Amino acid sequence: MDIVVLVKQVPEIALIKVDEAANKVVLPQGPGTVNPFDEYGLEESLRLKEKHGGKVIVISMGDERTESALRDCLALGADEAYLLLDDAFTGSDSQATGKILAAGLKKLEHFDLVFAGKQAIDSDAAQVPGAVAANLDLPQAMFVKKVESVDDGKMVVYRTTEEGYDVVELTMPALISVVKEINEPRLPSLRGKMAAKKKVITRWSAADLGIDGADVGANSGTKTVKVSPPPPRPSGEMIEGETPEEVADKLFEKLRDKQII
Repeated sequence: MDIVVLVKQVPEIALIKVDEAANKVVLPQGPGTVNPFDEYGLEESLRLKEKHGGKVIVISMGDERTESALRDCLALGADEAYLLLDDAFTGSDSQATGKILAAGLKKLEHFDLVFAGKQAIDSDAAQVPGAVAANLDLPQAMFVKKVESVDDGKMVVYRTTEEGYDVVELTMPALISVVKEINEPRLPSLRGKMAAKKKVITRWSAADLGIDGADVGANSGTKTVKVSPPPPRPSGEMIEGETPEEVADKLFEKLRDKQII
């Protein structure tokens, strides 16, 4: 079974700054890290490989720094890594990113499953996995919290909903995005880290993928109009009283007046 994991290298969120004058987000200069939600997708793929055999492939669209994130995945047990790197990709929105990643998957020619984290912690859009599936016309299930079974070209998963979960059967190849409840990611071993340093990361450009740049990068369908930090959180209101019961009564009245309860 060949499993592909979509991986994004994300910056350290605490170090991100907003330059309102320049109308842009200023990212830290460090190598960043693997998007945390993607780590759950990688872990699930490794568990399926250990159970069914095959290989795990990680693929990412990014820049030179993204190679660090891919090597982290190789250290955990991924077998191959691919980096989609081209100046034409810079500034791609979620739909354009989905198109580029889908082109990378097509170039791989064969895979049985595609895993992705439910969203990236820097954009929080949760659009890329669905966009990839749409470009490849793959069955998809988003926000999966459990893989129940994989057998005979089909898989059964539990898809999270607001009311609980749906049990979904998909015909493979298929794409699923996962939530953190699905597993607990492993840590890399020293042996894995050493082996990852020696592995070759294959790079594919826009030309390699057959992408002409017409609707990716700066030509994406969406544009950033304004960038600003979130407004400061308003100060809270202290409720005082002689007894806990009095405080509780005052809180109840305020919640009722605001029609919260």
